[in-house]
Amino acid sequence: MPVKQVTDDARFQAELSNAGASLVIVDFTASWCGPCQRMAPVFDSLSNKYTQAVFLKVDFDQCQDIAAAHGVTAVPTFIFFRAKAKLATLRGADPASLEAKIQELVGQEPEGASSEKVQGHVDMSVFFDRSAQECLNESDDHPLAGCLTSGDGFLESDCDEQLIISLGFTQPVKLHSIKFQAPSGQGPKTVKLFINQPRTLGFDQAVGMEPIFVKDNQANTETTRINYLVIYGSPINMTNMGDFKRVAGKKGESH
Repeated sequence: MPVKQVTDDARFQAELSNAGASLVIVDFTASWCGPCQRMAPVFDSLSNKYTQAVFLKVDFDQCQDIAAAHGVTAVPTFIFFRAKAKLATLRGADPASLEAKIQELVGQEPEGASSEKVQGHVDMSVFFDRSAQECLNESDDHPLAGCLTSGDGFLESDCDEQLIISLGFTQPVKLHSIKFQAPSGQGPKTVKLFINQPRTLGFDQAVGMEPIFVKDNQANTETTRINYLVIYGSPINMTNMGDFKRVAGKKGESH
């Protein structure tokens, strides 16, 4: 897919909107920047390799408002978006790091998700805070992480059929729906939801309030199993503070 040149904010916003849930990589560049010129053919090559993503190029001098709005003070800077929300920022002319970040973020979209998406919403797994995930009564052999990606892993309860799942997000989000994929007998039956709490709940509290409380399963078997847990929703457009890093060097140039 060819790289699209963005010349103003209206075009920039339109491209982000049109991309939907696809990954968008924005290259902030400048004609006077030597590292930018060295990265240009690399960026073009990656756009042809990762055709499921959208590649945009923004001139740092021509589009200063866009650069300022996204905290770009040095070039080259690469910013990654999905559903108009910023996922990550990468600074400097490092082809290997750029491709590694693209692979990481492209890979976060589950296989086959395009045919299962909820209209107007995206898979929120890209906004999970991996350091703020917890599941009470998870099996040591099959913990929560096993059901958060589409693969061979799964989550299974330990001593009975109940589970309490707490999922944190890297920024404010609006949740729309939850989908479970599970074996017919072991899949969740009674599921209760409510807002995230500052601390993990116990099972006694979970009768009345819980993040995701699985009370029982379809066939009343000893354990509950979840092969894949998907949460659909949309991010509230705010700055992800996890993107900020201290950068050395002169203003206007990245090293």
